[in-house]
Amino acid sequence: MMLSDPIMNVGQALITAANPHQRTLPLQILIDRDGVSRSALEIVLREAAGAGIEQFCVVVCPGDEKAYVEACGEFRSRTVFAVQESPRGYGDAILCGRDHMGDAPFLHLVGDHIHLSDTTESCARQLLAVAAAEKAPVSAVQPTRESQLTSFGAVGGKLLGGDLPLYEIESVLEKPTPTVAEQELLVPGMRAGFYLCFFGLHVLDQQIFEILEEQQAAAPDQTLGLSPALHALADRRRYLALKIAGRRYDVGAQYGLLNAQLALSLGGEDRDQVMSQIIELLGQTSA
Repeated sequence: MMLSDPIMNVGQALITAANPHQRTLPLQILIDRDGVSRSALEIVLREAAGAGIEQFCVVVCPGDEKAYVEACGEFRSRTVFAVQESPRGYGDAILCGRDHMGDAPFLHLVGDHIHLSDTTESCARQLLAVAAAEKAPVSAVQPTRESQLTSFGAVGGKLLGGDLPLYEIESVLEKPTPTVAEQELLVPGMRAGFYLCFFGLHVLDQQIFEILEEQQAAAPDQTLGLSPALHALADRRRYLALKIAGRRYDVGAQYGLLNAQLALSLGGEDRDQVMSQIIELLGQTSA
């Protein structure tokens, strides 16, 4: 079924942070590009706010609300919380935020992913601009080596004509093996050994909630994933992927927190100082 309502004027964001095995990651403190200490969550909220988002809903584990209120920093007054009472999957976490999102389109972010743009336009703003122009749901993607496929959802589809690296999604798989990806997620023009994997940013609307509820009702005893719902979304309507001009840093990956901190530092105002310290450290360790 096609929806006629355009996705535009997105003013709210849904942030998931309820994975019980990663519940503390968004609370980790990093030095932001301006030299100010902030939680990973606050950096995520700043990414959204800088793209025009005004209200936030963060999905958390039971009992984590107090810690997350503090982690919101300057955005405390603009943030509400939804509790995922039991770990029933990523899709279930999204459903927990439905009452706060209502029928309006929303920006979805992952609470433990830091995004750094390669341009003057933030990653979130790049995505929101495409959603408004194309009047369709759109997910951010990044070419990713096949060795990292088991850490991300991935998409297959076709490249659309135009100035932007924009794809129409035909299939979505969660953490596929390289063998499965080679068979089901081919994207014309991609380098061998690379696939389009999710970036941790999506612009969606109420239809994703409807699909998730359908899938939950069909298999109530199983965990509910987001990727199967996004695959169903691609079957029902025009659903796009934008190759973002930027990089994502998964704080939960091995050395993820270190890599995120280095990326923030080298992309910030203290770059020269950090570079000097890194060179000094390398000299000490190689001596």
